Amino acid sequence: MRRLPPLNALRSFEAGARSLSFTKAAAELNVTQAAVSHQVKSLEEQLGFKLFHRLTRKLVLTEEGQKLLPILSESFDRIAVTIRDLQRGADDTNLSVSLTPAFSSKWLVKRLGRFWHLHPEIDLRLHHSLQLVDFVADEIDVAIRAGNGKWPGLTTEFLLDIDMAPVCSPALLEGPNPLRNPSDLKHHTLLHEDNHEDWVSWLTLAGVGDVEPRRGTIIDDPSVLIEAVASGRGVALGRISLIGDDLASGRLVRPFDLCLESSIGYYLAMPTDALKKPKVQAFREFVLAEVAAG
Repeated sequence: MRRLPPLNALRSFEAGARSLSFTKAAAELNVTQAAVSHQVKSLEEQLGFKLFHRLTRKLVLTEEGQKLLPILSESFDRIAVTIRDLQRGADDTNLSVSLTPAFSSKWLVKRLGRFWHLHPEIDLRLHHSLQLVDFVADEIDVAIRAGNGKWPGLTTEFLLDIDMAPVCSPALLEGPNPLRNPSDLKHHTLLHEDNHEDWVSWLTLAGVGDVEPRRGTIIDDPSVLIEAVASGRGVALGRISLIGDDLASGRLVRPFDLCLESSIGYYLAMPTDALKKPKVQAFREFVLAEVAAG
């Protein structure tokens, strides 16, 4: 016989621990802040140890609270996913994939024809976002994200690196200020994705000191950034793993071979038990095969 604390008390603690706020937990659970506080206090009394340090303006998890939180979060997630799957039905063939717009448009979409040919029984639903995904709340089966691949509670597999190198329109190799060596960049507009630091790092690596890296437009969508580059608007550090087709067609060129290596990459990410679903296993095998094929 399992001897467990009341479910409502565990839910109140888990919601409060995730947000470190009883007020936010109350809104999530549709109860009052006082009710959440009472449930957590009752749970602490039953367990015989504190779960939170209650400071003046914030909550801090105790060591015991830190150990309990991931166990409860994973358990509640698995319950929610199982119930969702049962409600959908055992023969559900919808596969929801969350991924970044750049990865989708520059890599996956070009390969979807082969997936549909291999698995006509699976209906893909692609959800585009730059934010980390909530697999339960957003009803997502699998995600592709950029990062270090170390996300608690998830199974991850490395797909592609995010090494970067200068890319430009072929037109910039000609004209009055052709790109012949890195110092020639001072005659051209530098385009940036998130901030100026990648260009700072690349120019340092290239040993160039007469080019100002903190100038030029920031375009936070990699796909739009590449379109601006292809139109001859400037030079950007392109993600080599995503622009192979543009380089192969000559739409873009690499004026210099020097590459800025990244500490992060693109990863396949999913809940720990997701691979029990044939549709998730099919998508995983397809993506890994496409990565291996280059």
